[in-house]
Amino acid sequence: MTRAENNQTGQTLEQLLALGTQQLAKAGIESPRREARLLLTYALGLTPEQMLSRSPRDLVPEQPFLAYLARRAVREPMAFITGSKGFWTLDLAVSPATLVPRGDSETLLSCLLDYCPETQSPKAMLDLGTGTGCLLLAALAEYPHSWGIGVDINPDAAVLAQGNARRCGLADRALFMAGVWDNALQGQRFDVVLSNPPYIPTADLAELMPEVRLHEPLAALDGGDDGMAAYRVLCARMPHVLAQDGVAIFEIGIGQGEDLRAVAAEAGLEVLEIRSDFGDVPRAAVLRVCREVSA
Repeated sequence: MTRAENNQTGQTLEQLLALGTQQLAKAGIESPRREARLLLTYALGLTPEQMLSRSPRDLVPEQPFLAYLARRAVREPMAFITGSKGFWTLDLAVSPATLVPRGDSETLLSCLLDYCPETQSPKAMLDLGTGTGCLLLAALAEYPHSWGIGVDINPDAAVLAQGNARRCGLADRALFMAGVWDNALQGQRFDVVLSNPPYIPTADLAELMPEVRLHEPLAALDGGDDGMAAYRVLCARMPHVLAQDGVAIFEIGIGQGEDLRAVAAEAGLEVLEIRSDFGDVPRAAVLRVCREVSA
């Protein structure tokens, strides 16, 4: 390495890692050294394996690591900095127009596979409040002969989701549109309805972690006074949206299982199961239209 390169790069990997760890710890980030390493790996354009092969004494460019570090220190989600997030088997583009896909939501996919085990059978799928399109696209990846529609109230989210469909090679089977729930789909019925609706009670929004409260769209989180506003709409619509023997799978928040059962029963739905995520938190509710209602 030349003297000019030395002057241009300035710090070693270990120095930058130590700096990043210090600043992220000060900002209240959990696992600050791990996140500093992830940021540095991304900033250098390396794979994790390539990063491990580098010497801690290697001199490397400080930028754009310092710029990324500053963004993470104000609690911007890592996914917004890198522009992508892994979900199920997919790598998805993300933006502040949508919530960041979370592993907890993968519980809905495990329910889908259990309740609709014939993956080669064609199905019509609907994802309400689609965001990045993560639920619908992950489902279509498992069901190669199925197709689906994703709806989001935010047009920017619908555009992002359609881009993710192209990114994942699923654009020929997925259509994304802006709208209010299923209002633009009158008369169409679906074998599967997926949804991760807003379910945080309004009063609880102020207590969310900074990454969520300051950077993700609150409209995608605000579930009204009791967190159940979206479920009342969704459950009321399911008898008109689900095909015969169709299933709806909704993500729910902590402690909302019994409230959802009551809302579902009032709308003529039966809750088949409430399944917990890997953290043992009830996360996914599987519903169908009661037989006497559908008859």
